[in-house]
Amino acid sequence: MKRVIGIGNALTDMLVNLESDSVLGRFKLAKGSMSLVDTKLQTEISKSVAGLPYSLSLGGSAGNTIRAMAKLGCQVGFIGKVGQDTTGDFFVQALENLGVEPVIFRGSKRSGKCVSLISPDGERTMVTCLYIEGYIVQDHDLIRMAARTAKECGLKVAIDLASFNIVAENLEFLRNLVRDYVDIVFANEDEAKTFACEAEPLNALQCISEMCELAVVKIGIKGAMIKHGDEVVHVGILAAAKRVDTTGAGDFYAAGFLAGLCENLSLRQCGTIGAITAGKVIEVVGTTFGEEAWEDISRLVNKVRNEKYLF
Repeated sequence: MKRVIGIGNALTDMLVNLESDSVLGRFKLAKGSMSLVDTKLQTEISKSVAGLPYSLSLGGSAGNTIRAMAKLGCQVGFIGKVGQDTTGDFFVQALENLGVEPVIFRGSKRSGKCVSLISPDGERTMVTCLYIEGYIVQDHDLIRMAARTAKECGLKVAIDLASFNIVAENLEFLRNLVRDYVDIVFANEDEAKTFACEAEPLNALQCISEMCELAVVKIGIKGAMIKHGDEVVHVGILAAAKRVDTTGAGDFYAAGFLAGLCENLSLRQCGTIGAITAGKVIEVVGTTFGEEAWEDISRLVNKVRNEKYLF
């Protein structure tokens, strides 16, 4: 089986269940966005939701994808950076416990943390304070070097566009990166529209597919559109899923899709596995669920492999 290594921010998530969206308005946070803030503002926001139910979970988009792929039986590793603190120790140990090969650098600053504000309708708004200064995609030289090195080694490069506001702030860089080095692009509808400067998701899919080998645009409850060469596939969702928290949905979709690609499955099979893993993670708060859920996922994935369960 092919191996996959993820590069991203090593984050620990604090998942807070909001009673209303008033805190978003108070701090001028766009619902469903990911905002980069300093420690002071993140602490202020955390204090404003003190007393509300919360939980802790491993986070970071690439980290979520890699951890889910490990649970799906893939050989995976993760490259990231944490501080010399207990949060960093927790992150490394958790990766090892999951069978993920950790390539973790240690520094002098505090480990990264993300406060995920979960609205009553399940939508999540993330407020992130990173270990390094700036979201990893904002370190253009680092990302460009990593992608170029991967291509020089003959690897396939996949990227998830992460958040529509991050795409808007780094549009020219991301478009050039995809054209020059990226093979696979994952984006939700808002991210795809922003990246492609198109009003319709199908047009955005076409635009992205002209820049890379494989484009995947997720369109919420309508499923996802996938384009590889002249082949275009629309895949539905796990209709039985009960939406509780959308944190990690895109990350788990990518995990399922990439796991299918590692087995050389069809686009529809890959998209169906992505829909299954995404559908399961939105049923829980955070991105961690029990072995019973993973056993159910494994059962469904086996049916997909045999083409007996396709969306």
